[in-house]
Amino acid sequence: MTISTPTFRVLIVDDVPGNIKSLAEILKGKFQIFMATSGEKALEIVANQKIDLILLDIIMPEMDGYQVCSLLKSNPQTAPIPVIFVTAHTDSNDRAIGLAAGGAAFVSKPTSPPLLIETINHHLSKQSH
Repeated sequence: MTISTPTFRVLIVDDVPGNIKSLAEILKGKFQIFMATSGEKALEIVANQKIDLILLDIIMPEMDGYQVCSLLKSNPQTAPIPVIFVTAHTDSNDRAIGLAAGGAAFVSKPTSPPLLIETINHHLSKQSH
């Protein structure tokens, strides 16, 4: 069995539906996909579903990705879930803030499908040990 089987549940969080659709196309058939267009909706999904990994945009209205990640990491039930930031903001300051908030990795937009799958598999394999 490979890591990227549909048994792993990935939550995509982005306020732009087109970005969610693009990421979902890359992940289709490899993972069970959940989607949220806001940080609040993402927290609701994570509270009600077993999610194995989160792909999280940084720039969103009301609650940005850093805030969502911090809330996830402050809750013992959701703290172990790896959070990968998928963002156009990739300077070292953005990375430092994201890592401080508890993010596991950064993937740049536009996303390289092989790099995204490799990054997800890497963090899922670390989690499953």
